[in-house]
Amino acid sequence: MTNPYEILGVRRDATDDQVKAAYRRRAKTTHPDSGGDPDAFSRVQKAYELLLDPVRRKVFDDTGYDVELADPIDLQALMVIEKLVNQLTLDEREPGTFDPLARMRSDLSEEMRKARFSKRELERHASRIEHHLERLEKRPATDILGSMLRARIKAISAAIGETEAKIKANERACEMLYDYAYEVDVHEGEEGLAVEDQSAPALRNKRDDRPLWVVPAAQEG
Repeated sequence: MTNPYEILGVRRDATDDQVKAAYRRRAKTTHPDSGGDPDAFSRVQKAYELLLDPVRRKVFDDTGYDVELADPIDLQALMVIEKLVNQLTLDEREPGTFDPLARMRSDLSEEMRKARFSKRELERHASRIEHHLERLEKRPATDILGSMLRARIKAISAAIGETEAKIKANERACEMLYDYAYEVDVHEGEEGLAVEDQSAPALRNKRDDRPLWVVPAAQEG
């Protein structure tokens, strides 16, 4: 996520006047008419507009995200999490009787497993078609079959790209949810499970030892 405070070089508690002054300074060096980079100037403008909008600024301060400045992959991940939140909203079980985070992570892992399997299948299909195409030695001037095979390869490549984007969005969603924890009520006879769960923080301290999105249900045998 691009940080508007860093773009303008102001503190998070900067006043509107300080934001305006910082914008003028940045605009002088990034404006295309002054030999600046158009993309950099665009980011400066967007950061300025965000910080002067009290609603957008509060949303960014609370969540760390803004639609105008967020990376596409972050926006896709937020949409994935929004679907999980919708499912949680419809779950009528009492809060504390189950771990919604575990359910979310399990669902994300299952979606990634399915997407990875689908990607491998698509890649195999594309490879087979390419080999068929290579073996077409004699072709007429109007190569209808070859054209169709090439079109099919192109369509499969597009589907692979969409599947890869889905995997990345789910991985990013897992990263966003990584540091959350949920308190589940412990009833009589379940103390042993509670003691066992106390080891979780130690495991979380090893987050750098593996990709953030890897959770047990996502590991492939």
